[in-house]
Amino acid sequence: MADDKSGRDKQAHDEERRQREREIAAELERGDEAEPEVDASELAYFETELEPVAFPATGAEIVSTVGDREIESALGTHAIAELLPDAEVETFDSPADVGARIRRPTVAMAMKRVVEAADDFPDAELGTSQRDAYERTFRELAAIDVVDEDEGIRVVADWIVERIRDTGKIPGSRDVRRRAAKFCRANGYEVRNDEWLGI
Repeated sequence: MADDKSGRDKQAHDEERRQREREIAAELERGDEAEPEVDASELAYFETELEPVAFPATGAEIVSTVGDREIESALGTHAIAELLPDAEVETFDSPADVGARIRRPTVAMAMKRVVEAADDFPDAELGTSQRDAYERTFRELAAIDVVDEDEGIRVVADWIVERIRDTGKIPGSRDVRRRAAKFCRANGYEVRNDEWLGI
């Protein structure tokens, strides 16, 4: 590889991609979450396709640029437009942030619905910590083996969207966790008080 600007840029970019792959692998080794549904190499390759996007970027900007790009997951093939909100209300700071969102398509699709519902109401503000809490709740539901086909994620996402449409406000993260726990208990899954959903 030539020692010029483009060669150095390529080396730096390749090193960033390898670092992201190592971080994902390290997270999986810790065992504190279920395995991501999108392969790390697929995710790293997708992140390189985000180079035309100027970050920070809104979901709408990313969807308009690469929305038709498809990504393979353990559950099938998904267009990016199915996974990211076509909305101005959510901003991604880097390609890695986009990758973190789409690595679990079932969670990404639920978050897309919630963010787009919030975008319809100017007074419904979805803060970063609240968004993170919603996403963690969806990940916890995805990790429950006894709940088939991520039905809990759909039920809780439906509930959040209904609440936003009915009240014009975003439900609190504790309310969302309570609703998720109620679904789990109704389906025979015990939720302990020391768990995320144990509210």
